[in-house]
Amino acid sequence: MRIALAPMEGLVDAPLRAALTGIGGVDWCVTEFVRVTSTLLPARFFKRLAPEADQGWRTPAGVLLKLQLLGSDPACLADNAARAAELGAPGIDLNFGCPAKSVNRHRGGAVLLGEPVLLHAIVKAVRAAVPADIPVTAKMRLGYEDTALALDCARALDSGGASELVVHARTKLDGYKPPAHWHWIARIKEVVKADVVANGEIWSVEDYFRCRAESGCDDVMLGRGLVARPDLARQIRAAVAGLPSDRLDWADILPVLAQFQHSIAGLGAQTYAPGRLKQWLGYLRLGYPEAHGLFREIRQQQQIAALVV
Repeated sequence: MRIALAPMEGLVDAPLRAALTGIGGVDWCVTEFVRVTSTLLPARFFKRLAPEADQGWRTPAGVLLKLQLLGSDPACLADNAARAAELGAPGIDLNFGCPAKSVNRHRGGAVLLGEPVLLHAIVKAVRAAVPADIPVTAKMRLGYEDTALALDCARALDSGGASELVVHARTKLDGYKPPAHWHWIARIKEVVKADVVANGEIWSVEDYFRCRAESGCDDVMLGRGLVARPDLARQIRAAVAGLPSDRLDWADILPVLAQFQHSIAGLGAQTYAPGRLKQWLGYLRLGYPEAHGLFREIRQQQQIAALVV
């Protein structure tokens, strides 16, 4: 059983990856997407999104980091994948799941799920461009507006050379609205040789076991559920092993939150660090009632003093 941390644009950057993987239970994580259009990007662009590249593509806790690319030009994606491999990226992940309108409008992310032939061409080109020992993986949704091409897309990615498919069990039109249709993941598993990882709407240990039963997947990728409940991967591992719950209290989370604040201090504009802290607290409120008070306390502040723990 493997657990991954999902790549969430504008949320799970290097500081938050460090915080979440430091708590434990995560096997690998993925960068926010690198948008590829028509140029070969310089090394500094990759390292801006993946500063862990200078530490062997691992978070401070030693968790492996894969690089994610997003685009629609097979040749250009292949060139940039080769550049990333030269920089030491241990895996290339391809994004066919992003639901953002700005991304889809420019033929990136989930909109490509209407073009299985192109999906195959992209994966095949990237697979051919990077050394054989570097895995090429893909993340997909069940479709754009509906699930009519879900199995065709999965087959296209598989036959193109993807060694692993992360399946977010909703369409682009579904967005992030419950429920996730985990039973579709089981259907995809039946038609591909690649490993399949289940993703979507796993907020608790109970959700994990329901997802496993419906999808047939032991392996999962956790997104918002892990951001809201940073000990979720640890809890799942304990439950699978038949051990007592490995739940962290708010007193255990607060020092992690303080370290996160320290790591983002001075980054970006003056309002950047306060905004990021409020953003994470907004999620933590879903898992910890104590986060409500801290969120209310700092909600209107543009500059936030260091947290005292």
